[in-house]
Amino acid sequence: MLTVTEAAAEAITALTAEQGTGSEESGLRFALQSMEGDGAQLALSVAPAPEDGDRIVGADGGAKVFLEPQAAALLDDKVLDVQQDDTGDVAFAVLPQQQSA
Repeated sequence: MLTVTEAAAEAITALTAEQGTGSEESGLRFALQSMEGDGAQLALSVAPAPEDGDRIVGADGGAKVFLEPQAAALLDDKVLDVQQDDTGDVAFAVLPQQQSA
């Protein structure tokens, strides 16, 4: 299952509040946009609530991530984190999970 880092959870909470959807039900939604060869394009949006069939990742009263079923399958072994670029802009990053030895 997708793992959400603490930094990503804080960014999701800030983003949903900024978008005016900061209710307890709102979250960040991943949906499969297209499949091309070995890669997939995912659409990312702030959603007021999960859609039917979405998998919900998150804590009670905290940041939530909604995963459309195909996106959930693609992100099953990934980590959602945030990264800051040279200009200070923050972006979400989907990274492989670290395998423990």
